[in-house]
Amino acid sequence: MPPLLLSAQSKNVACPLCLVFSVAAMLSAQSLRELGDARGVHVGSAVNPSHLAEPEYSATLAKEFSQIEPENAMKFGPIHPAPGNYNFGPADEVAQFARSHNQLLRGAVLVWHNQNPSWVTGGKHTPEQLSSILRDHIAAVVGHYAGQVYAWDVVNEAFTAGGKLRSTIWYDSPGIGLSGTGYVEQAFRWARSADPKALLFYNDYETETINSKSDAVYAMARDFKSRGVPIDGIGFQMHLTRETERVGRMEANIRRFTALGLQVQITELDVRLPLDSGNLASPRALARQAKIYRQIVELCLKFKQCTAVQTWGFTDKYSWIPRTYPGKGDALPFDSGYKPKPAYEGIVAAFKSRRPKQP
Repeated sequence: MPPLLLSAQSKNVACPLCLVFSVAAMLSAQSLRELGDARGVHVGSAVNPSHLAEPEYSATLAKEFSQIEPENAMKFGPIHPAPGNYNFGPADEVAQFARSHNQLLRGAVLVWHNQNPSWVTGGKHTPEQLSSILRDHIAAVVGHYAGQVYAWDVVNEAFTAGGKLRSTIWYDSPGIGLSGTGYVEQAFRWARSADPKALLFYNDYETETINSKSDAVYAMARDFKSRGVPIDGIGFQMHLTRETERVGRMEANIRRFTALGLQVQITELDVRLPLDSGNLASPRALARQAKIYRQIVELCLKFKQCTAVQTWGFTDKYSWIPRTYPGKGDALPFDSGYKPKPAYEGIVAAFKSRRPKQP
């Protein structure tokens, strides 16, 4: 999950291929949310509440997406900046927008190693104190949005690339006094107590194929399911590149998680591209990106338990990619002027395909 970043410099992508795809997309009779609803898949986007006052932003968000999630406003630091002080305002704006436009609200994230407030990270708390802090935080935040948030990313990015538990304030530095995945389990139990009806997800990046990291997540999920720990799903972030050649290797991984009785959701999809000296992606790169977006949506459509495809933002105007990956960008389905890109048409094509879902 990307950390909080300032907005990337806006730009418009100009190329003949973009124009062809954009015209076709704008003439489409159905929005992404309508196409997704027809196939039983929520189409979502991360949202920055500070942009909701922008007419083109809010209009596109309302028309195209059936699910939204605050990009940063529900994370520990922004929402709980001081002991006993909760800043629900920005996330409440997103919740209100969702209600007003008949959208599902997704929550993220309750437990993460990043974006924790200094009063937590610098407080020299004992494990017992940290346990109480985290318990109270989850109870307050999940409780505040009970009946509004339909699904939570409870814990985010708990594992390293090698499949080991990441050293974090919640796990071992100093941790909350529980060994192994015990802190993850406890967070899920606290979240379920705060809102018994919300779906609870574990979320991570580079876990979409079978590898050491996804093996560790799978082992944890299988253990949790066998012991009745309240986990409902796995979120695959999917921050991808145009060189990604692993779409075909994702299916077996998704199948093993759904075989546990878990939902899967694609939670932070974007596909970053190399940019030229004019900060433009090539037509070939945009076509490749469109293919990847189509393949990812088609992959989700193969599984009844793949219930959402969500992008990390929807317009290149506010993407986190350029500041984090210099020389890369154009990662999202809409350009900086809110025009649909070839990636948008790739998503449309996937939803219009008639491949049946698997059990």
